Amino acid sequence: MHAAESPPSVPSQTGAPQPTRRWRRITARIFLAIGALLVVAVIGMLVWANVGVMQAESDPLDKVRTNPAVSINETGDSFILSPTGDASGEGLVFVPGAKVNAAAYLYKLSGAVAESGLTVVVTKPILNLAIFDQRSLDTFTDPVSDVDTWYVGGHSLGGVRACQYATQADVSGVILFGSYCANDLADVNTRVLSLSGSADLLSTPEKIMNAAHLLPSSTTFFPIEGANHARFGDYGDQPGDGVATLSSTIVRDVITAEIGSFILKG
Repeated sequence: MHAAESPPSVPSQTGAPQPTRRWRRITARIFLAIGALLVVAVIGMLVWANVGVMQAESDPLDKVRTNPAVSINETGDSFILSPTGDASGEGLVFVPGAKVNAAAYLYKLSGAVAESGLTVVVTKPILNLAIFDQRSLDTFTDPVSDVDTWYVGGHSLGGVRACQYATQADVSGVILFGSYCANDLADVNTRVLSLSGSADLLSTPEKIMNAAHLLPSSTTFFPIEGANHARFGDYGDQPGDGVATLSSTIVRDVITAEIGSFILKG
């Protein structure tokens, strides 16, 4: 008589083995570390974007505020400069350079408002950096009435964002202050005015011309002899820039004349 055979063993579980408690703890710590690094990176970016912002100089700003030919309306998104006299029906959305307060451009742009009847909207970029501001152009144009034709423009990094707007919306032209495009506008049906400074050591004349192939062949290039990078606004000296030999008032006069001529030809 044979002894009864033991039944075959049955595995307690099938499929892939479950992670151990130790592995789960390690995974949790990894995710916590990654989360902490992301939080630190975001905080660091917020601090960097808001520290060292170049503010508008008071004297040029006072000249705009006391100019009877110009009206200023500040909103949460922008400054709107409107002519108190006859408006031309044309408008310019202008994007500031990196970490430059939007009010620093009001004096330079107010001449075209007073003399050409142009309406100018100076945007307030998110985190003071135009490249992070992905709001659509109508964010800035919708609050403005009585404008039928829109141009876009910008200074330095703001000009890069303006070039992007030119491919995303129907605009009649692009106006660049010490700037150049990062995207290709060569085949885009738009006109471009590029103002540069001979003493600009940031957006140097060489950098601007090296990127000229990205602009239409009809682009108007106008170098301002004696202007540096910061002369396109009114916010004081900028690290790494050259020394301007042309006064802020004269640069404003040149900007006013060139914008007026450019829009008139349109």
